[in-house]
Amino acid sequence: MPRTVGTARAPRNVHLFEVATEVCCKVGGIYQVLRSKVPAMQKRWGARYTLVGPWEDRSAAVEFEPRPAPAWVKRLTERCAEEGLRVHHGRWLVTGRPRVLLVDQVVDAKRLGEIKYDLWQQHGIDCRSGDWALDKAVWFSDCTRRLIAAAQEELASDDQRVLAHFHEWLGSLAIPELRRDKVPVATVFTTHATLLGRYIASGEGDFYSRLPHTDHAAEATKFNVMGQHGIERACAHGAHVLTTVSPITGEECTHLLGRKPDTITPNGLNIERFEVGHDLQNLHAECKSQIHDFVMGHFFPSYSFDLDRTIYMFTSGRFEPGNKGFDICLEALARLNAELKAFDLGVTVVFFVVSSRAARSLHPDVLESRGVLNELRRTCGNVAQHLEDQLFRRAAAGEPLQLDSLVEEYWRLRYRRTQQALRRDRLPPVVTHVLDDDATDPVLGQIRRLGLFNWKEDPVKVVYHPEFITPTNPLWGIEYEQFVRGCHLGVFPSAYEPWGYTPLESIASGVPAITSDLAGFGRYVAEKMPDHDSWGVNVVRRRGRDYDSAAADLARWLLAFCRLDRRGRIGLRNEVEEHASDFDWSRLVPAYHAAHELALERAADEFGWGAE
Repeated sequence: MPRTVGTARAPRNVHLFEVATEVCCKVGGIYQVLRSKVPAMQKRWGARYTLVGPWEDRSAAVEFEPRPAPAWVKRLTERCAEEGLRVHHGRWLVTGRPRVLLVDQVVDAKRLGEIKYDLWQQHGIDCRSGDWALDKAVWFSDCTRRLIAAAQEELASDDQRVLAHFHEWLGSLAIPELRRDKVPVATVFTTHATLLGRYIASGEGDFYSRLPHTDHAAEATKFNVMGQHGIERACAHGAHVLTTVSPITGEECTHLLGRKPDTITPNGLNIERFEVGHDLQNLHAECKSQIHDFVMGHFFPSYSFDLDRTIYMFTSGRFEPGNKGFDICLEALARLNAELKAFDLGVTVVFFVVSSRAARSLHPDVLESRGVLNELRRTCGNVAQHLEDQLFRRAAAGEPLQLDSLVEEYWRLRYRRTQQALRRDRLPPVVTHVLDDDATDPVLGQIRRLGLFNWKEDPVKVVYHPEFITPTNPLWGIEYEQFVRGCHLGVFPSAYEPWGYTPLESIASGVPAITSDLAGFGRYVAEKMPDHDSWGVNVVRRRGRDYDSAAADLARWLLAFCRLDRRGRIGLRNEVEEHASDFDWSRLVPAYHAAHELALERAADEFGWGAE
């Protein structure tokens, strides 16, 4: 089968199935990859593109829309039903409305035991741990194996071939099983982060320097992930083509999975979804006003500062404080605090750490202060409305401007009482929630060790928000994307990050970002865009360097950003927005096309496929 990389359309007699556990089910970054990539994939594959995922009641109720199936899909689902596998057909409610097949996951314990025994016998994969996540992965993969095999038989009758692209070990165990059974399907496996690499990097520093000397089997035993690691290795070796998202994760594949990736498939975004054109600065101002509301409710009960001279910075992501760089952010902030005091720039920095942690509730004082602030806004609104009518009448009558005389005694009293109710004789809390493990939480512990207690005289303030920002959160009432757009700088100096969507999402929103050379995204920017510093993306050099040196560099960059005036920040946002299109899927998806064509070429050699 001839390769057609770069052509507008895929081979006419091939149907692509893309398989992942995050189809119609948001868990992590792979959801963003799949969702945002849909329009680019449909442009190439058209109706011959189908996503496959697990049926999850709660997520399917929101993201899945049942639709009548075309003839071949109806025959496929009926074939699967005869074998005891229920498959739901419909559309994913994202841009492009792609076709999806969601497989039921009603686990049969006896059948699961047989599958796990077979994995041990045929592939040497030990799945006896009893871990529920591992059992679900084994079951889902067996379901997808049966579905893909049935699809191959169904489509073969129409002289169609099947290309199956699997993401992550959680949904990819079908690969070695399909290869063992000699099912004539071309397969691609993408690992977005090796499971073992994530464990090792979380436990020790200088991960990549030690990587070439790592005993993968011993480390898997140490972390009790032998089954998961065994699955990932089997998928990597079984696929016709192995891809990963960045060269730095490619090093993990080489040393931990025992196979060098055939190609790198970097992650993009559907930038059109973020584009706002000439409204960039206006939307920033609107979203920033929402952050102002939070900051007034959080800090102003204790003391106030000039919001027009306040810079909002943030970091966010999965709760892996070392891997995500939360620790080095806080270290740099402590240094920045001292520098801003010394230089007396008159600038206040509010830094948000946004992640997800087990918490009992919102902090009662934080919630109460926000409620009182909302009441103060309502009071001010009533006063303003009353004033407008009275002022207009007196102005028309030619009377002088005397506002105090226009405010009724009731509203004066209510205004003062609400002001008084807002006041607190305490420091603003550094954490917005009551944590289950307040005494041992590593982020909170570091904040305390560094003395970042939100003192009035400190120009750097910290807000640790251990819950992802959503419109349903009473402290915010906005989407995470609106929060990002309202900030001035995103800071993500990761120590372990196979790709990293957080800085990319910042850039797409016109917000400058800091990343690191230990993040796949940072390395991509450093290699492909040598002028990145000039237009709003800084890459902290962390590889082969000690923690203190990297923290010092980060603090210097933060200080340089604080020295920018408003005009400078506006100019930088414009520069960032102009470069966002460089990360659109239209620029990056050809790497996927190349992987698919290579898999088809290798499958053609194996199965004797002729030209299309």
